Amino acid sequence: MNEEEDMRLAGMTPEISRRTLVMLRGLAGLEPPEQVPEEAMVVADAVLAEFGTDGLRVLVMTLAAWATAQIENVAELSGRSHEAVLDAMELACMEANAEDTP
Repeated sequence: MNEEEDMRLAGMTPEISRRTLVMLRGLAGLEPPEQVPEEAMVVADAVLAEFGTDGLRVLVMTLAAWATAQIENVAELSGRSHEAVLDAMELACMEANAEDTP
C-alpha cells in the first residue's frame, strides 16, 4: 500500500472496528449458528454501501487481525500449536460440509 491509501484506510478504521465489535457481540452465541453468516453479510453489505470496497478491505483486515490473535490465545491456553488449532478448525469445516452433502 502507498501512503495515500494508508491514510484513506486509516480514516475509516475506527468506525469499521466499532461496527465489527457490534457485529461480533451480536453473533457470539447466536442461535441457530447457521444464522451467523447471514447476519455477517448484513454488516458487510452495509460497510460496502457506505465505504465501498476500501471499507470491505478494512473489515477483512480487522477480522483477520482479531481472528489471528484469538487463534494464538486458543493455542497457548490449550497447549497446542497454531497449526493444530487451525487443523481442528479445518476438520470442523470439512465435517460440516460433509453433513450438507446429500
